Amino acid sequence: MTLAPFVRIVAQGKGRARALTLDEAREAMGVILEGRAAPEAVGALLMVLRLRGEEPQEIAGFTAALRSHVIGTIPAADLDWPSYAAGRSRGAPLYLLAARLVAQTGLRISMHGHNAYQNVTLERHDIHALAGPMVRYDPLEELCLKAYEMLDLRADLGLRSCINTVLRMWNPSRAPVTVQGVFHPSYRSLQARAAKLLGQKTLTIIKGGGGEFERHPSKNIICFGLRGGAHIQQTAPAILSQTRRLHDLDAQVDPLALWQGSAHDAFAEATVTGTAALALWTADPAITLGQAQHTAQALWANRTVNEGVPA
Repeated sequence: MTLAPFVRIVAQGKGRARALTLDEAREAMGVILEGRAAPEAVGALLMVLRLRGEEPQEIAGFTAALRSHVIGTIPAADLDWPSYAAGRSRGAPLYLLAARLVAQTGLRISMHGHNAYQNVTLERHDIHALAGPMVRYDPLEELCLKAYEMLDLRADLGLRSCINTVLRMWNPSRAPVTVQGVFHPSYRSLQARAAKLLGQKTLTIIKGGGGEFERHPSKNIICFGLRGGAHIQQTAPAILSQTRRLHDLDAQVDPLALWQGSAHDAFAEATVTGTAALALWTADPAITLGQAQHTAQALWANRTVNEGVPA
């Protein structure tokens, strides 16, 4: 089968076109991943969905196909942490330090992605240097070249496509808990509904810095997601009263120096601990947001000791 029947479903004239069902979306993505789709058809399908808007069952079906296509590639994990931001608004990747803190609790973190921000690619060695030895990171191009090629179509099409959403939903380690960041607020609900269709039980999604799972410490953050398979929407109160942009060009910070203690920045540190707290709160339903924040701050205070590195 080619991709033509699925393009026809979504691109017929007014009054005849409709969204794909979950099974149709799974089959369509299977055609793409198996290399049976013409590039023109792939672009047509992605741009029609872009114009019309993504539907939860389509995202769930595409994600299910990707999971089936790439199975058992990486070890099982406790927490899935996708990282696919590529916006010009992206500043220092402080979310990597947050993941590093969370890993010190013993949670196995699987981070996967493709990272470029401010037109500069975040290389694997940069990610390992910041995320530390206890966070596993796998670049998309090594996990699934076909998915990487679909993501890279943005350079030719000039627009993001639903593959950006699918990759955040992917969870290749089959972790029971996942955290996701989005750039556009409307995707929080979309991804939560798609995750429920896939049987996900525990999930937190926020509008984060540059589209990453990285919170602004001076703002109330609305958390969408799932707990026990049920939808939640809860506000995490601001940690600081300071008013500023999350990634202020006049207040850049060296994240490695921040971790090592040779640089100090209260706002950046609150970004790290606040982000880590949301991940800890997601992973442990028995704790409150306040307790998670207290734990994250304690971890930050002892971060180098916990890794056996002299402070």
